[in-house]
Amino acid sequence: MSNASAARNTFAATTAEQRNRLRTLDLLLSRRSTGALAEPAPSGTELDLILEAGLRVPDHGRLRPWRFVLIRGEARTAFGECLAEAIKARDRAAPPALLDRYRAWAVRNPLLIAVGTRLRSGHPVPEIEQVLSAGAAAMNMLNAIHLLGYAGIWVTGANAYDARVNEALGFRAPSRLVGFLGVGTPINAPEPMLASQRPDQSAHVFEWSAPTA
Repeated sequence: MSNASAARNTFAATTAEQRNRLRTLDLLLSRRSTGALAEPAPSGTELDLILEAGLRVPDHGRLRPWRFVLIRGEARTAFGECLAEAIKARDRAAPPALLDRYRAWAVRNPLLIAVGTRLRSGHPVPEIEQVLSAGAAAMNMLNAIHLLGYAGIWVTGANAYDARVNEALGFRAPSRLVGFLGVGTPINAPEPMLASQRPDQSAHVFEWSAPTA
């Protein structure tokens, strides 16, 4: 039995509120990254809830560094061209098939959310903490996407760190992207992760004790 399963079995869900919270936690534990997406993507109130989740993350110094750029509809085609141009600028020998693959990727995602941080260099709050806050926003949004019945995937790679792509989306150095969220409806229901596929807590969690003299 996995550690998570054991914890659920020993959880004393004695009230309706506790049971609801446990069901929510079970849903969160079932989240998996899914790149095979189709329409519809969340919009309207659902999208607002997802974006609100992205704004409810730790924020040292109340800098509110997060920036979310929505890429959808016809803008996806233009963004695909932006990616292709960035690839060609990095590698003039890039094969046409590679460029077409990234053009198709941009259009294939019903919604792309470019997640970044407006960095304040020289601020007492270290830059790494400002970047981590944007990363926390991305994860919060992925969880909200999942809880609303959609699916998503966090994508980085060379294009996320390319200055041309960053500037095209409004991130001028030192501000930067932390990645793209592909969002939509899963084409196929994700297969539940087997207990043997889940990370083992014992390999990642350690109890600290003061060193003996």
